[in-house]
Amino acid sequence: MALANASPTAPAAPRTAAPWRRWLAQAGLLGLAGVLALPVLALLAAALGWNAASWEALRAMAATTLPGYALTSVALCLGVGVAVALVGTATALAVTVFDFPGRRSAEWLLLLPLAMPAYVTAYAYTDFLQFSGPAQTWLRDTFGLQGRVLPEIRSAWGAAWVFTFTLYPYVYLLARTALSERAAALLEAARLLGAPLGRRLRRVALPMARPAIAAGVALALMETLADYGVVSYFGVPTFTAGVFKAWLVLDDRVAAAQLAGLLLGFVALLLALERRAQRRLRFATQRPGRGGVEARPVRLRGAAVAAAWAVCGLPVLLGFVLPVLFMLRPLLDGWDVLPWRAFGAWARNSLALAAAAALLATLAALLLGHAARRLPTPAVRLAVRTVGLGYAVPGAVVVVGLLLPVGWLQARAPEAPLAGWVTATVLGLLWAYLVRFTAVALQSVESGYSRLPRSFDEAARTLGHGAWSLWRRVHWPLLRRSTLAAGLLVFVDVMKELPATLVLRPFDMDTLAVMAHQMARDERLGEAALPALALVLVGLVPVLLLSRAMRRGDPHAC
Repeated sequence: MALANASPTAPAAPRTAAPWRRWLAQAGLLGLAGVLALPVLALLAAALGWNAASWEALRAMAATTLPGYALTSVALCLGVGVAVALVGTATALAVTVFDFPGRRSAEWLLLLPLAMPAYVTAYAYTDFLQFSGPAQTWLRDTFGLQGRVLPEIRSAWGAAWVFTFTLYPYVYLLARTALSERAAALLEAARLLGAPLGRRLRRVALPMARPAIAAGVALALMETLADYGVVSYFGVPTFTAGVFKAWLVLDDRVAAAQLAGLLLGFVALLLALERRAQRRLRFATQRPGRGGVEARPVRLRGAAVAAAWAVCGLPVLLGFVLPVLFMLRPLLDGWDVLPWRAFGAWARNSLALAAAAALLATLAALLLGHAARRLPTPAVRLAVRTVGLGYAVPGAVVVVGLLLPVGWLQARAPEAPLAGWVTATVLGLLWAYLVRFTAVALQSVESGYSRLPRSFDEAARTLGHGAWSLWRRVHWPLLRRSTLAAGLLVFVDVMKELPATLVLRPFDMDTLAVMAHQMARDERLGEAALPALALVLVGLVPVLLLSRAMRRGDPHAC
């Protein structure tokens, strides 16, 4: 009788997952997080399990190579940190506080160095500025000079130069967002109160942008510490170069693990600084409410316009235009002898690896993002937070962290085929990519979920939709753009990844990044220009999408 009187249009009762399903889902997510966190866990286990031999090796390094690695890494980070803060802040102030002809173009042109892998920029400047390069040859022939004319580019200052004009967009993007949002209304209020321009910049703009600047500098320094291509090509003894030398040249796994652990400690310190700055940044970049006042840019005229274009144009010139032109010269000179057939194989390998890694990382990010939305338990939050730290782990640390447990198991079970599954295989390479770049996809997916109101989930559950139906009919249509951005970012990052690919790739699988590095190391810069410029073209895609999102007023879209 009750069923007969029930309305046929009445919504079904909301479905609740059985307890065993919730436990199973959480166990699966923790297992996924454990697999992706294995390199860090292996290094921590190695650190906690030090014995007398480990301490003896550490003392030996402390008396020989360790001080050099530490001093060089710290000096390089100090130089890069100060330089990217100055360049990124100056360019952000120029395009937000001032108005001049071409300002809109400068906003997206300043993003172009993001498309340049740092090691490609290093190859380009080396080819042009080395002793036998066009610059010094022209100076000697024109002015009758003898010997070296310009300083050696393959040095610590040369690495700092390359990192500065490759990584300053991190500071520029975050500082520009902070200045154009919350700081805009305060700048306009200060102007209406009669504060001069210098005081508005000193007392309002810079304090409001300080958390953004700190976060951008921390990101740039993490990239600097994680780099292998530039420091190995320039011969700069940093921790990353030391890890590879200890493992591949000296065959000393203990020393490599110790150096990787110290490098991970440096990165953890920078990551803590970046997270602290990001928490403060939420207050500094809070959007003004409806009816808020927008700042009126200061109109520039005459020489001030030229100064603004110099501030905005020099970083783009030094970080993108000149490196591309420098690489085009050897490419065009050796056009007839370029390895076109081999280039096709390198490109296919790179595209296949990048597509597979992007697909797997995006699927993992969607799974973790949906679980964090549906099951916000401490275990799920721990899994998501653990995976989210992966991008901060340098490629050298990932390699050592993956090979340590493999070597440990191989020593205790020589017949086990585990080493053959991980080392020099596509499986091991994809594992390393997922460890590093799932965090990139997860950040984009979480950004998409943050724009979905919780009321959508509640309405769908009221109508009787389960977890799969909710995701398929509600979440997925609204997450397509974020998912595409996630896959694209992982794709480009995998194409440019060098340390993990260099060590873990199969012997017959060369990629564009690996061949560009090997040819440049062999002084075959004309042949290295072909894969290097191909990587630049691929890197332009997300940069152009980011600039398009910025023009639409949504810098977080990508």
